[in-house]
Amino acid sequence: MAWMELSLNTTSEALDWVRTLLAATNSTEDIRVDPYVAPCPAEKSQPVVKSPVAESAPVVQSPVVQSPAEKSPWDFSICIYLPYDARANAVANEIFERLSPLHRTGLTTELNMAIVETKPTHSARFVSQVHRIGQRFVVLTPDAIYQSERADEVLLRLQTTLAFGSGLHPATILSLRLIERHVRPQMDVLDLGSGSGIFSIAMAKLGAQVLALDNDRVAVQATQAAVGWNDLSQQVTVREGSLGQGCELGHWMGGEAIADLEGIQPSESFDLIAANILARVHIALADDFSQALRRTHASGGVLITAGFTVDYESEVTAALEKAGFALLDREQMGEWVAIAYRLCPSES
Repeated sequence: MAWMELSLNTTSEALDWVRTLLAATNSTEDIRVDPYVAPCPAEKSQPVVKSPVAESAPVVQSPVVQSPAEKSPWDFSICIYLPYDARANAVANEIFERLSPLHRTGLTTELNMAIVETKPTHSARFVSQVHRIGQRFVVLTPDAIYQSERADEVLLRLQTTLAFGSGLHPATILSLRLIERHVRPQMDVLDLGSGSGIFSIAMAKLGAQVLALDNDRVAVQATQAAVGWNDLSQQVTVREGSLGQGCELGHWMGGEAIADLEGIQPSESFDLIAANILARVHIALADDFSQALRRTHASGGVLITAGFTVDYESEVTAALEKAGFALLDREQMGEWVAIAYRLCPSES
């Protein structure tokens, strides 16, 4: 059987975006993600079509030759395998359209296409990694064999899925650093836009009771799987839904949201909320965040925000300050930021 192989290289920052966009096609069961390896200078290039919508004649690309001192911008290589049948071109065009914005912004290479007679035996699996975040978190696959190096390490086992939240995106890393510092045992917390479930299992393993919400069915399934792999069903409740008017805002990445979502009405139910979503959603939900958090003088009333860059920081902060929040803590990696705010107690 012949296969259509679609391939591209990507940065760590863009990997989660690629995975989430691919999930929306519903036609990507066979995917392989490997660490990027620069081509050898002597390696001969193979004929590839630069995109599925290009002319039918193959375009031969010259191999990229790097000097020893030059560091590649790419961290991962992704290959997608589609049965080469009557639907292959239509599916490839959809994938190309979804991923082209990432290429235009320099986060991935252009999508290449080739027809191959066989596919790798380990397709449909992502490379297994051990990834350390903050002082204590270690992200690894469910089947990874790992010997803890410190007694206080917190292992986060994530199934290989297409949901956002591999632990490689700067927004995820920065948020986990803040979660490590501000989540306390016995807290009631909300993971809004749970994605892969990485925040939910991190907060639960720090002793919190967690409600995980997402309006994307792939994300809900991924969070449920993560809860199972980490044996946290007694601490994490996973639901389709959003907070307050979040149900009216649609899919946070422009995909297809679950229809008829149930909204959680804000009513001072949580000690902490963690939300890795777009800046415009943080701004729109500022009042809902305020109403959903308990106003206390202790460790509660904390909102951890991420999913935006320094370009949007002032807008997000202004909206949250207007809703009664004050800056508490901040992390930055390149242009990405994660910011913790505390809800100011009501004056009585």
